[in-house]
Amino acid sequence: MPGLPHASSYYAATRNPAPDRPALRGDITADVCVVGAGFTGLSAALHLAERGYGVVVLESNKIGWGASGRNGGQALVGTSAGSLQTRDLLGEKWARQIWELTLAAVARQKQLIQLHAIACDYRPGYLYAAWNERHFAELRREFELLRSWDYAEARLVDAAEAAALLRGPKYAGGILDRASGHLHPLNYALGLAEAAERLGCRIFEDSSATSLNGGKRPQVQTVEGLVRCRHVVLAGNAYLGHLDQGLREFILPVVTYILATHPMAEARARALIPGDLCVSDSKRLLNYYRLTADHRLLFGGPAVSGVATLSGHETSLRRRMVSLFPSLGDLRTEYIWDGTVAISRNRLPHIGRLNGEIYFAQGYSGHGVALTTLVGALIAEAIAGTAERFDVFAKLPHEKLPGGRRLALRMRILVLLWYRLQDALG
Repeated sequence: MPGLPHASSYYAATRNPAPDRPALRGDITADVCVVGAGFTGLSAALHLAERGYGVVVLESNKIGWGASGRNGGQALVGTSAGSLQTRDLLGEKWARQIWELTLAAVARQKQLIQLHAIACDYRPGYLYAAWNERHFAELRREFELLRSWDYAEARLVDAAEAAALLRGPKYAGGILDRASGHLHPLNYALGLAEAAERLGCRIFEDSSATSLNGGKRPQVQTVEGLVRCRHVVLAGNAYLGHLDQGLREFILPVVTYILATHPMAEARARALIPGDLCVSDSKRLLNYYRLTADHRLLFGGPAVSGVATLSGHETSLRRRMVSLFPSLGDLRTEYIWDGTVAISRNRLPHIGRLNGEIYFAQGYSGHGVALTTLVGALIAEAIAGTAERFDVFAKLPHEKLPGGRRLALRMRILVLLWYRLQDALG
């Protein structure tokens, strides 16, 4: 049964050439069956193949079809929860372990891009911008914690330097981080897939997993095929569907939107963000943006309550974009698209095992472009029998959504309204 094509987006329009992979037909065997050809699944497949495992990847649609091929492309250190909140939840030692693993994530991603010559327009530099003075005080506390952990790649910038880094927005300051960066996410996913296939991994597109039987010898059924294996990796995140094994009760799907402008003259683009940084700000309903390699501005943010159409979200995003960059009022939108991210209650990734032989990863909470690469590697380590780093994440305390998933989905509008109120009140 044919899957869906990529969403009509800037990324799909500028993706690197890639072959169509066949659908799975018939029964096959493998050491590991990975469900989902996004960053986590592809990284797990690549790292398992490096270790000599026979790996099959099943993708319902196309490689990178979900959030991996639709996101803002910001490959950042840390987690969505932030280090201060993580320390308050888990204590200093555990929080620092998680922080150091996120540093390993961005480092591993850069290594893979270089090792496998993945053409994904990677560029370094990230600014976490403070929306107001109160937010800047909170960012200062975050920075001081990172400095106490001997992190030397970031520095605090005041309002004047933020204004020099971004010509238009009026921020109170921020944290400038040179270890983080940005990339073309769909091309990164396609590059991971190609690298995994060179190592013997088999990837099947248009092959939705319809059922999963666990146990010592798991079986994953598709519409036209069956994979018999020793281990399963569930890497569908917000797009896992009915194959969730109860996992959906731990994550809230949230839709986010991104627009891409028409290209600008290079000088005009460089004048907007002279250091070619990617940026996100500290608003609850945050803005995130960056320049592309062909001098467009990509500008994104979460859904806005009361808006039902893609064109309506474009209007909302443009209003926010022009409020930050008044000089862009004349620049038209060429692409607008959406994607779904999975938010956990504590905004830390939800990673673990089910029934011993089934591994899962979800709930990156909008902060997974780099972290997914490492999580895939940690799953490969755990399957190979070395679970120390995997267990740093697997032992994180996670709770189900209050009132269950149905109530949480109904509450999304109220949450958005509450965030809008908080942003309005500063």
